[in-house]
Amino acid sequence: MPTPEAIWAAADLPERRLAGVALNPSSPQDVLLRLLAEGPPAVRMVLCRDRTLPDAVVDAVVEHPDRRTRSFFARNPHADPAQRVRLVDDPEWFVRSHLAEAPRVPAGGAPRPLPDEAAVYMIRTYDAELLQGSFYQQLSIGLRRSMPTHPVAEVRRWGGGVWSLLPAGTRAALLADADEEVRKRAEVHAREEDPAWVERELPDRSCHARWDMLMHRALSRAVVDSVLTAPLAEGERAAIADNPSLPADVVTLLAGDPDPAVRVRIAHRADLGPAERRALAADPDPKVRLALSVHPALSEKERAGIGYEIPVDDCFHLRPEPHVPRDPQDVRRDALSGHPLLRRNAAADRSLPPDLVERLAVDDDLGVRVLLAQNHPDAPASLLLRSFLEYDGHQRAHLITRPNFPTTGLSAFADHEDPEVRALAARDPRTPPATAERLTRDPDPAVRAALAGHPNLPQPRLTELLDDEELAHAAAANPALAPEALHRLVTTQGRGK
Repeated sequence: MPTPEAIWAAADLPERRLAGVALNPSSPQDVLLRLLAEGPPAVRMVLCRDRTLPDAVVDAVVEHPDRRTRSFFARNPHADPAQRVRLVDDPEWFVRSHLAEAPRVPAGGAPRPLPDEAAVYMIRTYDAELLQGSFYQQLSIGLRRSMPTHPVAEVRRWGGGVWSLLPAGTRAALLADADEEVRKRAEVHAREEDPAWVERELPDRSCHARWDMLMHRALSRAVVDSVLTAPLAEGERAAIADNPSLPADVVTLLAGDPDPAVRVRIAHRADLGPAERRALAADPDPKVRLALSVHPALSEKERAGIGYEIPVDDCFHLRPEPHVPRDPQDVRRDALSGHPLLRRNAAADRSLPPDLVERLAVDDDLGVRVLLAQNHPDAPASLLLRSFLEYDGHQRAHLITRPNFPTTGLSAFADHEDPEVRALAARDPRTPPATAERLTRDPDPAVRAALAGHPNLPQPRLTELLDDEELAHAAAANPALAPEALHRLVTTQGRGK
């Protein structure tokens, strides 16, 4: 079966025009229904996967005889999840498997969660192999948090996955659960807290399982001593430095380890003693000093006395919502801290109150501002635009997907040296026609494609672009395309003549 990439690569110019019509927000419902019924694979793929659809078209997609067409809609990131789950009982496993997969979203985004009742139904009825991979990304944070105590046993079986975060009472309940599979899974998690079991099962070769155990499982003194005296691989001392089960004397020992990577890990530990904190605060390695400077036991005065250096080239992106919400007082303390890294942590909290949003939106630190813009649902428009202009790192494009990203005034950037900034003119409804036309000849292909869809593009240029191999798809999606032109393209199967 051809991949989506192969389907698109095989599409000729008329098919690509039709694919643009399928994306055109001005295409009437009858045009979309005709494309769904008669369009070639590339057109049906784009129609069902890459846009929102009217209810009548959704009805037709769900009943479409071609399983591949239904499967594209199953992974449509633009569709309301409540529409997608109409395929939950599709007769084809192929379609159900695509529904279970998380839709592909732009870099930095996250798929909208499925309705809880649909997700629970899938957990109860789908084969396990269909729920592997990215299905978990589609679960609401509320459902994830309720899993350990959920009334449905199949859901509770998933609940132990965050075992280390569960209260003791919840763990005990899972270990005594009426459902045998729930108990078995809980026992698997519980035994990983048994140092004797870990010691018996620890692989005697360097592999993923060994590294995982050294970093996250309860370690016996014998295992710790073996890593200190005869590690199997470079880096194992750093691996155990984060482990919560590390004995106090070993924490003290590793705080003076000659490897700065070990000292960086140790510097983050909450159980670090005062003497070790003082030594690491004056460590010759700047990364160690930086790690120690955010230690929770330090006062603001003590932090200010550490010679730390803040990295300016970090990635500032959307962060997953934590399983356990942060204490609002801790978030406020971090937001008011003089330390930029602590303010960055606060800025990424989605529940940050309005007064702190206002304060951090004008913070001196780029990371604070961008993290607030990337994560907070009420990030102001001015902050979103400023962040996009000033930040060029990973997941920059996510900023323009935020609900408050501005549209007016963006044509002022039509001559900006950065092509991603020039492309913002495509989002401005007041971009002058001459500017839109000029940018369809921009040196950057992404800018050309973006402006080919601008509704202010002069009609002669729009007509010309319909014959352009590169831009016909974007031009056919232009909402300014006349209704008769849309119908003509459909009637002529994309030839337009």
